[in-house]
Amino acid sequence: MEARTPISLITGALGSGKTTLLRRILRGTERRLAVLMNEFGEIAIDSRILPGENLRIIELAGGCVCCELAGEFEAAVNEIIERFQPELIVVEATGVAEADALAYEVQDNLPQVRLESVINIVDAYASIEHPEIGYAARSQLRQADLILINKTDLVGQAAVETVKKQVRPYNDNAVLIESVFCNVDPRILFGPDVPHREGLRAPHSEQNLRSFTFTTGRMLDRTKFEQLVASLPAEVYRAKGFVRIDDKPYLFNYVAGRSELEEFPSDKTELVFIGPHLEGAKEAILARLRGCEV
Repeated sequence: MEARTPISLITGALGSGKTTLLRRILRGTERRLAVLMNEFGEIAIDSRILPGENLRIIELAGGCVCCELAGEFEAAVNEIIERFQPELIVVEATGVAEADALAYEVQDNLPQVRLESVINIVDAYASIEHPEIGYAARSQLRQADLILINKTDLVGQAAVETVKKQVRPYNDNAVLIESVFCNVDPRILFGPDVPHREGLRAPHSEQNLRSFTFTTGRMLDRTKFEQLVASLPAEVYRAKGFVRIDDKPYLFNYVAGRSELEEFPSDKTELVFIGPHLEGAKEAILARLRGCEV
């Protein structure tokens, strides 16, 4: 059984830092990536500065992937998967993209992919200078799993807190992360790698992140596991791995309150949990996981 290809969406206003984040991702991962960029204009200038040996770029210039180029977007994703078999597809949307339409396109019209995460970048400086939030920005905020409050070095901490208060009414569940030049650990954005043969590895701690793993050869009770996932504390930003429930194995993905199970071969349950300050929540989560065992 082949797992669906994970796809992540990067949204944000023009100049907020989307390409900066993308370049950081490419420098910080060993995954085979396919990057689909979309710019509102005839020439995709930003795509010329992207490095990476495993990088495959499909450029869609001249419109927005969620409207004029919706058909081309589907065709591009299909071509990427067929020709390059990437481990992850990253879509950098135009600054005027309506994220709800783009997420709908991914979830309803591309059955061969699964939505890994939606990342929205907010320019802290611009948000203070121009606090009005337009329709496209509201759409991007509402769909986000993770919101990067970027360029915090250009404003004081009081201003950063003001920006958080500006964006929070549009999304109660998204994780808010402060950043400078989008210096965020890619594992928060995409979760840990899930090697299918070597077993799941807990990442080393960076940027105040902590992680722990849970492994068992026993089946888990579906109801108890779903209740656990629904009540994970805010300290858990990401969780990922394999889980065996009701005599079936699944690939599990969790980000900022949104979770998904996809049937996928595995002979045991192996899960990694990632977030800041997990020390207080770790033992309680592990105890509840052991309580899920059948």
